[in-house]
Amino acid sequence: MLLLLAEMMGFEGVFNLIRYLSFRSGAAIVTALFIGMAIGPRFIMMLRMRQGKGQPIREDGPQSHLAKRGTPTMGGLMILISLTISLLIWMDLSNVFVWACLFVTLGFGTIGFLDDYDKVRKASHKGVSGKVRLLAEFAVAGGASWLILNQTGTFLYVPFFSNLAFELGLFYYPFAAFVIVGAGNAVNLTDGLDGLATMPVVIASGTFLLIVYLVGNTVFSGYLGIPYVEGVGELAIFCGAIIGACLAFLWFNAPPAAVFMGDTGSLALGGALGAIAVASHHEIVLAIVGGLFVLEAVSVIIQVFWFKRTGRRVFRMAPIHHHFEQLGWPESTVVVRFWIISLVLSLAGLATLKLR
Repeated sequence: MLLLLAEMMGFEGVFNLIRYLSFRSGAAIVTALFIGMAIGPRFIMMLRMRQGKGQPIREDGPQSHLAKRGTPTMGGLMILISLTISLLIWMDLSNVFVWACLFVTLGFGTIGFLDDYDKVRKASHKGVSGKVRLLAEFAVAGGASWLILNQTGTFLYVPFFSNLAFELGLFYYPFAAFVIVGAGNAVNLTDGLDGLATMPVVIASGTFLLIVYLVGNTVFSGYLGIPYVEGVGELAIFCGAIIGACLAFLWFNAPPAAVFMGDTGSLALGGALGAIAVASHHEIVLAIVGGLFVLEAVSVIIQVFWFKRTGRRVFRMAPIHHHFEQLGWPESTVVVRFWIISLVLSLAGLATLKLR
């Protein structure tokens, strides 16, 4: 919105700063952070009054979690509000990539909200049917993939090799949708401890802020041997808004959490990361940068598969962060160590930009 105003003013004076993507990205971080911090206290109070008993806590989960009863959920709404307002202020309103990623974010956020609402209403950890939820997620992801791939083409680029790509044609559309849905659910599975998912999302968003900036620049992309996608640099503002909104939420979600993100936030943030990766043609790099999310999702798949085959468990509890809790690690220890792993994996993902 401000970019449009600056264009009307001819980028005169202070408005000249708005033409720079780096300035608008930084401004998006600060704006989302300020909005999130400002609305947080009253928003949490409203959630607490409306939800009563708060998010249902599983009886078969770690016993230490029973003390969290009464903590309100759907805190992801705070993230979505601050993110969206910041984005609308600083984004280029004509950019298709930003609208496609926002469509995924709000679409997945709506699905997560309905799931959270059903859990709170029924006072049960079972929400919307898994099949119905997945169907809705693929519908949203499919629409966004169509918007994105009509702008970028259908080449799958392989990291560590300069300009190595495979033309997937029509197969790219279901692949892109799978990446978005997979990322959304992987972050959702990670969101099981106070602050566990939030900081890795911030780290991954910071990494992709740099990636989309480079991919959207002809000079840098040519030098690094990575695909150039015109206009995708605008997603740096999207990544900045995610960072600011998540940092504001983390202020209230830090142990002991005053509010939980819920599926409302985790599905939305994971879907956003998936859509950004698809738009920048860095889907495989997302699996490296978001390796912690992949690990959490794979641990659940392994646990379910092995239990159905043998009746025995590979992990004491899945997702894997609960396994370490059962081994005796304090919750704060699990969270901080997983943050460190996330940071290391993000650095590894950035290394792929040069190792080609």
